[in-house]
Amino acid sequence: MGREDLLKSVPIFSELGRGDLSRLAKLMVERTIKAGDAVIEENDQAAGFFVVSSGKLEVERQGKTLATYGPGDFFGEMALFEGFPRSATVRAVEDSELLAMTRWDFTAELKNRPQIALSMLPVLVRRLREADQKLAD
Repeated sequence: MGREDLLKSVPIFSELGRGDLSRLAKLMVERTIKAGDAVIEENDQAAGFFVVSSGKLEVERQGKTLATYGPGDFFGEMALFEGFPRSATVRAVEDSELLAMTRWDFTAELKNRPQIALSMLPVLVRRLREADQKLAD
């Protein structure tokens, strides 16, 4: 599956047209993560967003597994908009391939195409609601 097709399958980008997907795909860098290695660490400064191309990763907070990610899943989306410390560690359970984008590249693209952010808002709001619900439970 090509980068654009992978991005189209990711909920946060599902409303974007081909042109915007193509622009974002060009900003993304492929990263290989070995099993056991952390992609991001809890409390580190956030600067990147990731889409899982292949493999399996786990989200951990204070040693507790919170979620598992596989192909088509994404994480680090809040880093596209702000640089607060990471709320969890994401570690590869098996060798994994990711696409990564920095906040700086994303912000530069938004100056030309602000509608990209507007298309992403519904998914961001839904993820925030889900997080709020988990905290309430």
